[in-house]
Amino acid sequence: MEDNFRVPMPHQAPDVRNKNFSEVALGYTAEMAITEAKRCLNCKHKPCMKGCPVMVKIPEFIALVADGKFEEAYEVIAETSTLPAVCGRVCPQEKQCEKYCVRGIKGEPVSIGRLERFVADWHIKNGKNEIKNIEKNGKKVAIIGSGPAGLTCAGDLAKMGYDVTVFEALHTAGGVLMYGIPEFRLPKTIVQTEIDNLTKMGVKIETNMVIGKVLSVDELLVKEGFDAAFIGTGAGLPSFMNIEGENLNGVYSANEFLTRINLLKAYKFPEYDTPIYIGKNVAVVSGGNVAMDAVRCAVRLGAEKVYLVYRRSEEEMPARLEEVAHAKEEGIEFKLLTNPIKIHGEDGWVKKLECVKMELKEKDEKGRRQVAPIENSEFTIDVDSVVMAIGQSPNPLIRNTTPDLETNQRGCFVVNEETCATSKEGVYAGGDAVSGAATVILAMGAGKTAAKSIDEYLKNKE
Repeated sequence: MEDNFRVPMPHQAPDVRNKNFSEVALGYTAEMAITEAKRCLNCKHKPCMKGCPVMVKIPEFIALVADGKFEEAYEVIAETSTLPAVCGRVCPQEKQCEKYCVRGIKGEPVSIGRLERFVADWHIKNGKNEIKNIEKNGKKVAIIGSGPAGLTCAGDLAKMGYDVTVFEALHTAGGVLMYGIPEFRLPKTIVQTEIDNLTKMGVKIETNMVIGKVLSVDELLVKEGFDAAFIGTGAGLPSFMNIEGENLNGVYSANEFLTRINLLKAYKFPEYDTPIYIGKNVAVVSGGNVAMDAVRCAVRLGAEKVYLVYRRSEEEMPARLEEVAHAKEEGIEFKLLTNPIKIHGEDGWVKKLECVKMELKEKDEKGRRQVAPIENSEFTIDVDSVVMAIGQSPNPLIRNTTPDLETNQRGCFVVNEETCATSKEGVYAGGDAVSGAATVILAMGAGKTAAKSIDEYLKNKE
């Protein structure tokens, strides 16, 4: 294998995987991982690390992989990352660590994500999982939400000696890792293993706890005696286009669609008692990672025709390149430069999606091409269901029950960017609840920042 090209990752064949929910990428063998790790130049200035929100010591762990020291490599990753098996699968490495890899200048960057996944999986199967005794410091911290931000914050605080309790609204911990990302991209057993590692460290998890209903933030701090709190509730309130027909049967938010499939196992109906209707033809609106997850789920559920409807071109599409490529291989039809304007129904059910063709215009202040409809370009697509994946915002429950928590116009919590501190003393926030819908690794980065800030706050208060 030439050094300019990475070791390919084995995958299920497209015409096989689009009919099952088993993991698509099969992972490196030990031999593949060592070969790929030896491509790393071990640069002294470590440019790859500046693209990692949780500052994994990338050259160090890759050097250990190259020497076949897989458990030692895991220990290096675990110094800064709470969820390595998750990050190795779902992080957009091409926009982060691998973007800065020197190998990418004249060829393909080192497969940092694939190597992280290999190391984490190797540890799960072969590692000792010894939990070090951590001396407790007598302080209690409440974590609201068990997604990547909350789990990361909880793990870091537990390592510091805090008594940590995670409050999760749903019946299963994991947040978006459980309800949002499909099994074929992130197996639930992997997520559960990472969560189990936290509980072994002493982190307590309470499910079916809707903070803002069962208990308020103030009650956690005063009545329940927590010394600080972190809000990592994500962005679970779906957005819609407000076009005619969105109230028809067969129209889903991506949040509902994916939650039914992933967490409630609708793909195993009737073995599991959660049905989901899709019909023969499905349209998913948008071009992000959530949209890719939705179209790929729809084809696996047996839809004969699945359309991705996106108003910009493929170049502007925010989804990971790998997910776009996989969707195309699995038979998804891309309707680019296309925008829905109306959903037509019959007897209360979706029948057609009316769209208009779009054209690209000049770039906006963020450097993204704007679009405008082309006159008299309307057309319709025969569909039985439509999934809106156009974005999400934070649930208003906590902000409505905690008036001294400042939020912005989008309903996101306003925080100090350097510390994640909110306007309420002792309360911190991070992840999608602050940024709006973003990536798992950015949420984890916020969780780490908040944990450090909470530790400093409580030590100074003491």
